[in-house]
Amino acid sequence: MSTTTFAAPTFHDDARLHDIAGAISAERIESDITTLVNFGTRHTLSETQSDTRGIGAARRWIKAEFEKISADCGGCLEVITVSDTISGQKRIPDPVEVVNVIAIQRGTTDPNRYVIMSGDIDSRVSDVMDYTSDSPGANDNATGVAGAIEAARVLSQYSFNGTIVYAALSGEEQGLFGGKILAAKAQKDGWRIKAVLNNDMIGNIEGVNGVIDNSTARLFAEGTRVTETAAEARTRRFTGGEVDSPSRNLARYIDRIADQYIENLDTMVIYRLDRYGRGGHHRPFNDLGYPGIRIMETNENYTRQHQDLRTEDGIKYGDTLDGVNFDYTAKLTSLNAVSLAAMSWAPTPPADVSIKGAVQPSTTLSWKGADTAQNPQLAGYKIYWRYTDAPQWQFSRYVGNVTEATLENVVIDNYFFGVASVSKSGIESPVVFPGAAGSFGD
Repeated sequence: MSTTTFAAPTFHDDARLHDIAGAISAERIESDITTLVNFGTRHTLSETQSDTRGIGAARRWIKAEFEKISADCGGCLEVITVSDTISGQKRIPDPVEVVNVIAIQRGTTDPNRYVIMSGDIDSRVSDVMDYTSDSPGANDNATGVAGAIEAARVLSQYSFNGTIVYAALSGEEQGLFGGKILAAKAQKDGWRIKAVLNNDMIGNIEGVNGVIDNSTARLFAEGTRVTETAAEARTRRFTGGEVDSPSRNLARYIDRIADQYIENLDTMVIYRLDRYGRGGHHRPFNDLGYPGIRIMETNENYTRQHQDLRTEDGIKYGDTLDGVNFDYTAKLTSLNAVSLAAMSWAPTPPADVSIKGAVQPSTTLSWKGADTAQNPQLAGYKIYWRYTDAPQWQFSRYVGNVTEATLENVVIDNYFFGVASVSKSGIESPVVFPGAAGSFGD
């Protein structure tokens, strides 16, 4: 096929995804955040018996909300808790049951393919071991939990080929324990996870740097997988892939979703696991090799996070409701919901993608065809390529329902390449870079 004229990628516009974006309610999100704040503290070590205060009351309320959503969709959600008892840790010295609340919306044709949206239940003040003081945690991270609940409300009105998980995780501030517990379950049960969207602080628009901005968000995505073997590292040294891990291409995918479906939102893909020297609940999934990113506000306000409630030198400290912009939280929730829907309606990302073309005038990519019983919506595949210093995919060609295609006169040395699956309605999977460095798995 001739590539004399490069064609920029063209993306199908799906009305259902616009409908999903428009259905997210800032008012419902505000109500849910307010309820979570009113539990006083949600510290991992806090009260579990009270019905009105502490993390126990909060997680029971979250579970009840998921169960209401499931009742409204005819039982379409499986609502469970996933927990473990943690002890002997710096921030959990004595035995504590760390409990996650999970709602699972099973896929209709490929139920073992998973995408996950998560937020953190727990909150904290200045002393990470202070589990009795009021710790509203309005932005950090009632916003993420409220976003997951609201996404479940909207997406539960649809059915999808793949499975969507809405997760309220515990123990984040004490050492990412909730994420570790759920990631271990996923690995043990053989979940084919294609995306983890960790939402941690999605409500603040007034930065400590003085910037007020409701039109941008950050997508943190690590590069080379931490699970890479020595042999895989040697291959990558000669073929590339440092900026094309599945997490990075997941972030590029969501960046494209934002441009296409979310009004007045520009996402920044940041080539780092998380903020400098800090962490979040996507990391335990990355640690096991799963694609996962952190979605969050662009401008943090450090006087409003991890702080005792107080006023000093005219500055109000504390993570309270007045620091949350509910319309902004709804906007980032819309980004999550549309991304989850698109990935779950799309066919599974291509597996076993390989490439050849050294010392040749053309480049050939091949991949394993998707299981048609699991992916009846599959129409075919699209090849992408870009200059090696370009942050986003620049060129594309739809090649049909084949498992190999050649780009004539496109020299392998000058570009990075990838392959996406395309549904009959035009919805695409994330792009998969060839080899182990870019693999989304089977």
